[in-house]
Amino acid sequence: MANTPSNMLPLGTVAPDFKLLDPTLNKDCSLQDYKGVKGTVIMFICNHCPFVKHINPELSKTAIEFKPLGISFIAISSNDVEKYPKDSPELMKLVSKEQNYTFPYLYDETQEVAKAYDAACTPDFYLFDADLKLVYRGQFDNSRPGNGLAVTGEDLKDAMNNLLQGAKINPIQKPSLGCNIKWKEN
Repeated sequence: MANTPSNMLPLGTVAPDFKLLDPTLNKDCSLQDYKGVKGTVIMFICNHCPFVKHINPELSKTAIEFKPLGISFIAISSNDVEKYPKDSPELMKLVSKEQNYTFPYLYDETQEVAKAYDAACTPDFYLFDADLKLVYRGQFDNSRPGNGLAVTGEDLKDAMNNLLQGAKINPIQKPSLGCNIKWKEN
């Protein structure tokens, strides 16, 4: 398990647009197709990462909790599936079903979207406001595999609640920590 921190894209950055394959629907979908009315969480995850597996149950609950409030969730897997076949689109469909994902889980085959977001690890979280401006980036919470802390989603939930209430979101944010994105060799 590599402990790779997120790169912390500058706050205020406008979400880069994308069109990616949704393996569950077997069609390309865009950011505009899934953008939330009040906010959008874009997260880089993958099937095999122990950090993602650690938070999956709470992540699914959090998406269900905030969707009716106008915040949508979009998951993206950008790993090199030739070297990491457990992250293939076919298996993404299975993981999505097993983990009760109520959000799209998209496949970034070219890795261009991960590069546009300066994503570094799985999981890597970005919260954008209604105008798709970045208001939070960083960790889900302080829990990591093996550290004994409960998975709560506290950091992301606090940012989403502040966004919904029109309150200031603390600009001091902790980077996410996880497995590095498995980049293709050039």
